Amino acid sequence: MPAARPLPQTLGELRTSIQFPESCLKTRTVKDEMRANLITRLRAQETVFPGIVGYEDTVVPQIVNAVLSKQNFILLGLRGQAKSRILRALTALLDEWMPYIAGCEIRDNPYLPLCRRCRDLIAEKGSDTPIAYLPREKRYVEKLATPDVTVADLVGDLDPIKAARGGEDLSSELTMHYGLLPRANRGIFAINELPDLAAKIQVALFNIMQEGDVQIKGYPVRLELDIALVFSANPEDYTARGKIVTPLKDRIGSEIRTHYPETLEDGMAITAQEAWVARGPSPIEIPQYVREVVEQVAFSARQDKKVDKRSGVSQRLPISTMELVLSNAERRALVNGEAVVLPRVSDIYAALPGITGKLELEYEGEMRGADAVVQDLIRTAVGKIWDRCFAEEDTQQIELWFNLGGTVKLDDNQTSAAALANLKGIQGLFEKLVSLGVKASDAAPKVVAAAEFLLEGLVAHRKLSRNEEHGFQAPENMTRKPERTEMEFEYGDGQQVSHRRRGGLN
Repeated sequence: MPAARPLPQTLGELRTSIQFPESCLKTRTVKDEMRANLITRLRAQETVFPGIVGYEDTVVPQIVNAVLSKQNFILLGLRGQAKSRILRALTALLDEWMPYIAGCEIRDNPYLPLCRRCRDLIAEKGSDTPIAYLPREKRYVEKLATPDVTVADLVGDLDPIKAARGGEDLSSELTMHYGLLPRANRGIFAINELPDLAAKIQVALFNIMQEGDVQIKGYPVRLELDIALVFSANPEDYTARGKIVTPLKDRIGSEIRTHYPETLEDGMAITAQEAWVARGPSPIEIPQYVREVVEQVAFSARQDKKVDKRSGVSQRLPISTMELVLSNAERRALVNGEAVVLPRVSDIYAALPGITGKLELEYEGEMRGADAVVQDLIRTAVGKIWDRCFAEEDTQQIELWFNLGGTVKLDDNQTSAAALANLKGIQGLFEKLVSLGVKASDAAPKVVAAAEFLLEGLVAHRKLSRNEEHGFQAPENMTRKPERTEMEFEYGDGQQVSHRRRGGLN
């Protein structure tokens, strides 16, 4: 707590304070509080949700409108779209400290106490009633919706043990055990994955959202709670596991749809922000093209027909992939005693276990196999980023060297100096690395990584081939006809014969 201005410790001190005037606390709801603090931020042109990238022109303005309208809202989107993070960031719109009657389970307003215990305490101690304070971070209560959640969990129930110890009648308010909703009083209550909540539990939220009160166990106890309700849901859950009942959906003020990063740059910014990269003590240098390829893998997966689009491709995929890529490069540097950790494109293939677990495949993908699908995605990503770097470069001299029988092997465990020595024989290779800002005189790890990226791009465009041992060579001769992918028609003896695609495993 700030030492310059001590916070009032009793109800009497609170009533005479300038910071917490009675007229304000009596009428100001938590939604009024969020609205006022948001207006202050907007006027100061401050970032509303620091750390949330790519939503500045889409999701954030809609959330701002909902808060300014004092509405409850739901974030609707696929996995890995920062829904929970946004909900937790709403606490920044609350006051730094909130006074409440000390010891109260539902954090009662000192000027408008709801529970029987606080009313009796004020009647007994008057101005000497002790006051406590809650920081904004503690005013956020979150519940993951699961089918086993009960009304008692959310609203509350009678506590026979409390009644027996206090000698109270079961109908007394003093015997109530409060659920999560009352305990979130004067704060933000978030429910993640709302469709997973049983219909009868969703019905229990009606009064809170419309009338602002709850009733516990059928007894005539009304708690006019002051809560900002926010939700999150995955569109797939509407059919896979459950749905939001219509009356509850009608009471939610705004339905805000989230999305994946719309540009590669936004995705890279999120990955750079979230991935564990600063791990020391060795210096770490991640080439820009490696960052781009890692991010492009996620973008390519979201467009691939073998990947289930309804499930989505989480932003956690490039984040975990980047961490594994860096770890493989770190392992190589430690084994070979190299001072700098510098990832290569081959390290992305080594991160395959971190990618397969993030994808839900369609039937075609399942038949092909997760590993094969991911390898295709990485190859596609390398090809797209390669085009951005080398589209204007003529690589015929490099291709000719391989076509004349040249081969080169880049072992994942060999030192950068040994790999560089293997690459020096390829005519015209190092001259093309200028497009990446790399010169032949640069440090060996940097030159090797850039050269490998160039060669991997040629493999992606089928100008070279690469075996499982990471040996680059001339493209394999295609002895068989390409597989038919669309319905084709052939004509013979005046009759039309259709040939559909024949299935087969590679």
